[in-house]
Amino acid sequence: MKSVLQIAGLSRQAVHKHQKQQAAFNVKLSALILDADLLREEHPGCGVEKMYFVLRPDFIGRDKFIDLFMQLGYRIKQNKNYRRTTVPVHSRYQNLIQGMMIQDRNIVWQTDITYFYMNGRYYYLVFIIDVYTKKIVGYHASDHLRAEANLAALRMAIKNTKGSLENLIHHSDRGSQYVDNEYIAHLMRYGILISMGEKAQDNAYAERINGTIKNEYLVFWNPQSLRQLLKMLKRAVNHYNRKRIHNNLPGHKTPVEFEESLINLGSQKKPTVIIYAEGNYKIKVASSHFDFEPKEGLLAHNCPIVIN
Repeated sequence: MKSVLQIAGLSRQAVHKHQKQQAAFNVKLSALILDADLLREEHPGCGVEKMYFVLRPDFIGRDKFIDLFMQLGYRIKQNKNYRRTTVPVHSRYQNLIQGMMIQDRNIVWQTDITYFYMNGRYYYLVFIIDVYTKKIVGYHASDHLRAEANLAALRMAIKNTKGSLENLIHHSDRGSQYVDNEYIAHLMRYGILISMGEKAQDNAYAERINGTIKNEYLVFWNPQSLRQLLKMLKRAVNHYNRKRIHNNLPGHKTPVEFEESLINLGSQKKPTVIIYAEGNYKIKVASSHFDFEPKEGLLAHNCPIVIN
């Protein structure tokens, strides 16, 4: 009687080779799972595809990695909810950034507020983001919606920014916090231009950062007090800026890596960010030819006085 191997058309050597390869794969996979667990501990909301680009395993492709780790239970459950954090007010400030092309940091900052539900009550998170580098430059957490929390984030951003802030555009929604007299005075003191959108989509970039910090970090760490929330917020922002890769940054860099890569680049070699309508944006390699035709009145990257 023929053996099972003969019926299947396999040799003992082929079976032995396959078993050896599988054993080696399993050893590497076990080590990779440990690395994945450490990554999830530090960044609990990291999606499976982003895990692949962070861990960069050399023995398994992206699609196989995603399928396997989905099967292993690494899928992230998405929580969707909404709570109003700003009361829109009439504003004389126009949207200065729609259609802009920028080629450096500290040209456009966006800011927004989001809520965080904890122990039966709502707390509020404020972020200020550099649109070009995607780096969070200022942040704060509070148990109220008064403008002083936003002012604390703004002061942090200004303190941590080197060089002149003149011609920098500060973009926000029309929330009452952003038309507060002291907040406006602080912006004007540093020569920062004021820009405001009329709808949520005009501030969509900052809103995406809100969701990332809240849903990929804080909800998993489950802080129990404002003090813990502030501590974990600092940890999350540090990881976001320094360790979390971004698919929309050249080379899948972190914001800090991207920022540092700009130091020795001339303006002609820096990627260009185009801020389209509806709060969307695009990064492309710098070139003397653009596939985007600015509207009349829009100026180029380092001239931010742009009127719609």
